[in-house]
Amino acid sequence: MSYDLKNINNKSNLLKYKEEFETVYSIIATHRKRVVRVVNNESMSMVWEVGGYVSYKLKTSAWGDGVVRQLSDFIRTKDPTARGWSYRTLYKMVQLYDTYSAASFAELIAQTDMAKYGEVVPFETAQMDGDIIVPFEMAQIPNVLFTTGWTNHQIILNRCKTDTERLFYMLYAGKERLENKELMRVIKTDTMNSLLGGKDAQSKIMSNTYPDSPLLFKDKVYLEMLGLPLEYKESKLRKEIIAHMKDFILEMGKDFLFIDDEHRIAVGGKTFKVDLLFYHRLLQCMVAIELKTDEFQPKDLGQLEFYLEALDQEERRSNENPSIGIILCKDADMEVVRYALNRSMSPTMVALYKEQLQAGGVIQRSLVEFCKFVNKGRK
Repeated sequence: MSYDLKNINNKSNLLKYKEEFETVYSIIATHRKRVVRVVNNESMSMVWEVGGYVSYKLKTSAWGDGVVRQLSDFIRTKDPTARGWSYRTLYKMVQLYDTYSAASFAELIAQTDMAKYGEVVPFETAQMDGDIIVPFEMAQIPNVLFTTGWTNHQIILNRCKTDTERLFYMLYAGKERLENKELMRVIKTDTMNSLLGGKDAQSKIMSNTYPDSPLLFKDKVYLEMLGLPLEYKESKLRKEIIAHMKDFILEMGKDFLFIDDEHRIAVGGKTFKVDLLFYHRLLQCMVAIELKTDEFQPKDLGQLEFYLEALDQEERRSNENPSIGIILCKDADMEVVRYALNRSMSPTMVALYKEQLQAGGVIQRSLVEFCKFVNKGRK
């Protein structure tokens, strides 16, 4: 009995001091995040400085390839526990410095207004023993490099061919907090093209209600992780998505939260089912996805708009925004899509899914809008 009373008292005190406890925990969490940020920033500054120093030595012919190999061995001899100091990694640091200290990258930063990105991170050249400054002028590290970690930067340098691609993927990796494998996937699936391409696949109401939607929703997604057979029905597609929900959400975007499949909506004396229902954290609205294993038909849009109206009238809460509808189909005549969406009175869009990864091109014309969107999210 006394044990039960003790538990009751503990619970009572927890409720009594919950607000104060939350305050203390928020202080702890805030400083933990700052520690991680400081460590990551120092790591990035170290990479930049080492890369700049070795680059200078190579460019002035003071060092050759053999000296860089000796440097790698020397570092590991000085600290046997040190990792990430191989000969190849040192050259990757040089590549990072040379790539992002180039005039072309500085021009891109200026064009996209990313020079003001985040807080200014002052860069100070490290001092050696005896307070001897490294004897060359080192470029200022672009603030945008601090958006993601060194391992992600290596992936970007390996897989991206242009400054435009590199800038987009370092920003996207930072915004979505992508880990290494996730970043490799979004590059493989040409996420830049899917997000920054033409947005004829969205209704005007969608763009007006959610101005950032073109930078949040892809018009093409890849579902190779489902392992679909040559022929399948919509029910099979839906079941495989449910079975691979984590991968599906990563492909759609991390702000999606899964609510239900075959979500029932009662209207009048009939019950209707939404294939997949999600919640979008950033936009604070429900997202209904209708699956079509064949080509888009205009009638599909009418069905989706009916579902959105029912969701908004029957289930939307007072603090939530109007529901969004996405038709995810295997194929579409984009001229038909454009005509259908022109008269749509709801926030809707049509997206294509591909069963296998395909190599795609990249575009540049909307990178400025994406940069503004990322900057806005940091204010």
